[in-house]
Amino acid sequence: MRTETDSVGSVQVPADAYWGIHTARALENFPISRRPISVYPNFVHALGAVKQAAARANAELGVLPADKAELIDAACADVRAGLLDEQFVVGVVQGGAGTSTNMNANEVIANRALELAGRPKGDYAFLHPIDDVNRSQSTNDVYPTALKVALCMGVDALLDELDRLRLSFAYKGQEFAHILKVGRTQLQDAVPMTLGQEFRSFAVTLGEDHSRLRETTPLLYEHNLGATAIGTGITADPGYAPAVNRHLRAITGFDHVTAQDLVEATSDAGVFMSLSGTLKRSAIKLSKICNDLRLLSSGPQAGFGEINLPPRQAGSSIMPGKVNPVIPEVVNQIAFSIAGADVTVTMAAEAGQLQLNAFEPIIAHSLLQSLTWLENGCRTLRVNCVDGITANERRLSQMVGASVGIVTALTPYIGYAAAAALAKQALAGHRDVADLVVESGLLTREEVTQLLALERLAGQPTATAPIPVLPPVQQFPAPAER
Repeated sequence: MRTETDSVGSVQVPADAYWGIHTARALENFPISRRPISVYPNFVHALGAVKQAAARANAELGVLPADKAELIDAACADVRAGLLDEQFVVGVVQGGAGTSTNMNANEVIANRALELAGRPKGDYAFLHPIDDVNRSQSTNDVYPTALKVALCMGVDALLDELDRLRLSFAYKGQEFAHILKVGRTQLQDAVPMTLGQEFRSFAVTLGEDHSRLRETTPLLYEHNLGATAIGTGITADPGYAPAVNRHLRAITGFDHVTAQDLVEATSDAGVFMSLSGTLKRSAIKLSKICNDLRLLSSGPQAGFGEINLPPRQAGSSIMPGKVNPVIPEVVNQIAFSIAGADVTVTMAAEAGQLQLNAFEPIIAHSLLQSLTWLENGCRTLRVNCVDGITANERRLSQMVGASVGIVTALTPYIGYAAAAALAKQALAGHRDVADLVVESGLLTREEVTQLLALERLAGQPTATAPIPVLPPVQQFPAPAER
């Protein structure tokens, strides 16, 4: 053990720990989530990027000796590379507006820098976590900036997975383009469409969500580094804000900009609500798609049974042979969690007072978890479900053949009243609509075949010429009268 001291007193810290007394106190004070911040590696690596940019700016401005800045820079590079992830041990949910997280980073970086200098951990007289690593900074500008950098990383990763999932649905749309099926509205039979159209629509909606998420990224680029405590820049050199922004852009590759009003930027959490709302939109729409997949695959004998999801695991401890749609189900649950997280972010953003929002840790946890879970959900849905979906073509063909919904395609030619009467007759007698139309003399078999061609039923261009609308047939006898 080694002894470290702060303004409150002294604490024993494990000798081999890179973290120090402030982290040790946080471990005591916040045994809440039992989840360390290292569960979000992007956040840890973003902290390393922010501290590295600060060290370079401080060295450039001459407020930090070059040798210390180089040691801090090298230690930050190790943090960004993930070599010290396990040392970021404070809980993700904490009081103090993220001070414990910032101090955990300061201590880890300081002790790694001391190690690189050949000094023992805890030798803060040589290089100090606050005086050196935290120079020109405050938790109040470091924490939200690091969170925004981490969110940029997370959004990029989610966008990649979302696009792969979109392509998987698009490929299935091509594969199923020739398969006719019955469309449904309000869970009732509607008009025909192709299974390919259904899957293509899934791809299109995911593409829209991809665009909406991409639009949020520039909002995350704006940060308040240089604001220090409340936005006035106290303890920082006047040239620090532009310098640290320039270095942060170079380190992360993102187009970061310093907020025009640092006081406003330090207290405002609007961007986090914007991202949270967009994530909720994407998650809920994906959940709706998963609902459709579960419905379309329901059965296999007493349900829709139109598609077959890949069997992933035994579905019951009591019913032999049962296989459940476990992959869509887990994505549904991810969506429920993200919707709840959006409420949390909204309440936390509203609860901030005056020049600081003290509730950014729960905002960080909510957003980082939502991004991580949604990314993982998109991946497992693609790999373990969508890519392996097959169509039950025989059943789909049978349902289309028995459907009265196709009569809708004939209404411009035989009139609504006649079409409705034929639909009732077909349902009552379990008859084929096409046969009834021909038998009633309203259209010829050739005309019916043209009008009920797959391309026309699915709303696609047809090469056949339009058939003239017949005169009104209000006198067409109803089924009971026939």
